[in-house]
Formats: sequence, structure tokens, C-alpha cells
Amino acid sequence: MRRSLAGVAAVALAGSLMGGGAWALQNAPQQPPAAPTAPTAPTPRQPPTGPGATPIVPKPGVTTTTSAPPAATTTTAPAQPQPQAQPQAQPAPIAKSAAPTEPDKPAEPLKRARSSVAILQALDKVTTETMRFEAPVGQPIRYKTLVFTVRACETTAPDEDAPDSIAYVTVDTQPKALPGRVAPPGRQIFKGWMYANSPGLNPLEHPVYDAWLIACKTSAPVAPAASR
Repeated sequence: MRRSLAGVAAVALAGSLMGGGAWALQNAPQQPPAAPTAPTAPTPRQPPTGPGATPIVPKPGVTTTTSAPPAATTTTAPAQPQPQAQPQAQPAPIAKSAAPTEPDKPAEPLKRARSSVAILQALDKVTTETMRFEAPVGQPIRYKTLVFTVRACETTAPDEDAPDSIAYVTVDTQPKALPGRVAPPGRQIFKGWMYANSPGLNPLEHPVYDAWLIACKTSAPVAPAASR
């Protein structure tokens, strides 16, 4: 019985309290609703810096992540082939300057043997008379109206191809002086080399006489003798 009275009293008290609260809410002035605020991102905690700073130790079970800025992407260009270095030519060693060598001199030709006497032969085309005589070098020798003067008489050297005797002769025509008269002046009709082995190479040209070289010798001359 007491429990039921106590329960009734509690219910009545609660109802009175609820009624008073509702009356207070109805009589209180109405306030306009507050504008909603935008949520702010949590500020990351920066680690303390400077001397005496205490590092922040994360609590157990709490994982802290630090968002690092994205790494910049770089495009790598394809490697260009490097030109191969050309081997440098090594300079040629400088040869030591040697003493200039003289060119080989050609062998000097052998000298011809010179003679002091030339042996000549003359022909009279009119009388067909021939005469062989010796003419010393530099001494005039007369044959009828011709005067022979030998300037040189040589024999070819052993290294020459064709052995021969050669004489340089001048021939003048000069008639003999008549008794009591002066001899007329002479006139040169031949000058040049005569060849013993080739008499027709450079012959004496005269309408009456002909002459050619026979040989060269070094003996003393002999008196000319006419041949019949």
C-alpha cells in the first residue's frame, strides 16, 4: 500500500515538473538560429624547433601522417650518341738533318790522244797523180798550188764507239810565184775536220785536186814523195 502511494506521488511530481518546464519554454523569448560555420581542417602540428624544443611523441595507437608534396615528374630526353673521338695523327719524327751529299759526278770521258803529225794524201784529177805526205801540226805544206796547214790531229779514245783518226785542216790555193814577180795572194778553199775512216764525210771540193786524211802519228815528218 505504501509502495503504491509512493509511486503515485513520484508520478505526480514528475508531471508537475514537466508541466512547469513546458510553461517556461513557451514563455521564454525566441532566439534566431545561429548560422552554421564551415568546418575547418585540422592544423597539422609542427614539430618544435630551436634549442630546448621537445619532440612530439605520438600517442600509442595514433598514426600521424605527413602529406609530402607530390614529386615533380621530369621527362628524361633520350641520350644522344656521343661522336667518337678521331685518333689524332701522331706527328712524324723530325729526321736529323744530315750533311748534304754531293750528287754522283758522271765519269769524265777519256781524252783523245793527240799527235804531232798528220798523214795526208792528195790526188791530181787531171794527171791522176797521187802523193802521200806528212804535215806537222802548225806547219804549212805545199802540194802544187795547194797549201795544207794541219791545226790538230787526234785519235779517238778507247771508250768511243768507232775508232778513227781526225785532223783539223785548212787548205789554201796559191799559185807559185814566177821569177821576178810577187806571188799572188792565197785564197782559202777548205776548213774543217777530215776523218780517216770516212773520207767522204767532209771532203775537199776542188775542180783539179782532191785530198783526204790517212792517219795521225807522233814521229818526225818525212819529205813528201810523189807516186807514179
